[in-house]
Amino acid sequence: MFSPEDVKYMTLALELAEEAAANGEVPIGAVVALNGERIAAAKNRMEELHSATAHAEILVINEAGQTLKNWRLDGATLYVSLEPCHMCWGAIKNSRIARVVFAAKDLREQGTCDVGHEIKIESGLLEKESAEVLRKFFRNIRRIKNDSGNKGLGEPSS
Repeated sequence: MFSPEDVKYMTLALELAEEAAANGEVPIGAVVALNGERIAAAKNRMEELHSATAHAEILVINEAGQTLKNWRLDGATLYVSLEPCHMCWGAIKNSRIARVVFAAKDLREQGTCDVGHEIKIESGLLEKESAEVLRKFFRNIRRIKNDSGNKGLGEPSS
C-alpha cells in the first residue's frame, strides 16, 4: 500500500513534528511532494507566530504554492503526521492536492476525512511513531502544568 517514497516523506514529517515539539508547538509536521520530489516542508508554528492558522498543513501548502508559483497543487501528495483538522481539509481541497497520507488519527476530529472532494486519502503510515511523538509531548506538557487531563489528541482509547 505505501511505497518507499511514502515512508521517506512521512519520516521527514515526523522529524518536523519532533522539531515542533522541541519548540513548544503541538508536534505536527507536513511535507508536499510532486512527481517524486519534495516541494515543501513545514511544522506547526502557532505559538511562534501567534496565529491560530499556523498549522503545518497550511504552512506547507503556502510554501508549495510559492515554490511552484501556483496555488493549484494538482497531482501533489501531502504527508502529515496527524489527521488534518477541518480548517486544513478546506485548504487541502482548495489547493487541489490529489492525495493525503497521514500517520495518526486525531481522535478529536471525528469524520474529518469526509471532505466531499476527489482526494485519495490513506492513513496509518508510521501511525505508532506519530502517536508516540504526540503522547510524549502532551505527557510532558501535563507534567509541566501538573494537569492530568486527556483531550484525546493522538491518545488511543483503551
